Amino acid sequence: MEGLGYRRLWYAEHHHSLSVGAFPPAMLTAHSATFTSAIRLGSGGVLAPNHAPISLAEQFGTLAALHPGRIDMGIGRGPGTFDEATARALRRGAGPATDAEYRQDVAAILSSLVDEIVGDTLPVPWLLASSAAGAALAAELGLPIAFAHHIRPQNTAEALTGYRAAFIPSRWCERPRSLVSVLAVCAETEEEAAWQAGPFRVFRDAVFKGTADAHPFCTPADAAAHPFTEEERDILADFQTRQAVGAPETVARRLAQLVAETGADELMLWTPIHDLGARVRSYELIKKHFTATSA
Repeated sequence: MEGLGYRRLWYAEHHHSLSVGAFPPAMLTAHSATFTSAIRLGSGGVLAPNHAPISLAEQFGTLAALHPGRIDMGIGRGPGTFDEATARALRRGAGPATDAEYRQDVAAILSSLVDEIVGDTLPVPWLLASSAAGAALAAELGLPIAFAHHIRPQNTAEALTGYRAAFIPSRWCERPRSLVSVLAVCAETEEEAAWQAGPFRVFRDAVFKGTADAHPFCTPADAAAHPFTEEERDILADFQTRQAVGAPETVARRLAQLVAETGADELMLWTPIHDLGARVRSYELIKKHFTATSA
């Protein structure tokens, strides 16, 4: 990613999932930082309800001290799993965090970053959100926001408008700052892009049904044979039109539209392609054509 000219790479926290895997963001951030020199690295995000706030502050504070000016700490609320038993295990038997508990956790993380970390270099905290409530909390705390358009695209524009209107400057951020995460699958032709996006459609359908963790991320050939109902196809088609899937010109146009619609300061690409080579090619094509289109 650094070699392609991308500016930021984040890792999301997931647990006990055959489709996604288990990826501790702090460990992958540390690993990637040793092989790169300029790209920003971090979490997208670490999930506050699963951890002691001071522990998260220490982990990312240490990373920031080791790699000054390069570490982001994206903070989220979800459990990181679609399995209720796994979610409860992560919380040592407790149920989902309430709004008040999540607010307290985020505040404690921010406080610990300031009070417990030795040195002048701190990670940059971001708040992850997919709803108006999450956007409102980011505005209240004066944090930059990373909005999950790839999860709930119907919420993006309204939530970010509210975020900007209610934003209170803080030590972390002087003005509203927004990043929008979008599903992006690009190939040389529309047909090839649709083929490569097939496994995502199977995965997304499983997300709707709450079974995404139970099955491996399938191949395009397996996805082509998947028995969707007509209703499922319609739902998935509607979702995909809000993302960026297609040939380079199509994807570049859609990304430009998304920036115009949301006012995003930055886009982050989520590219769930089964084959690593095809995934890297997607990033290459988008970087080349979107940069040229938006220049």
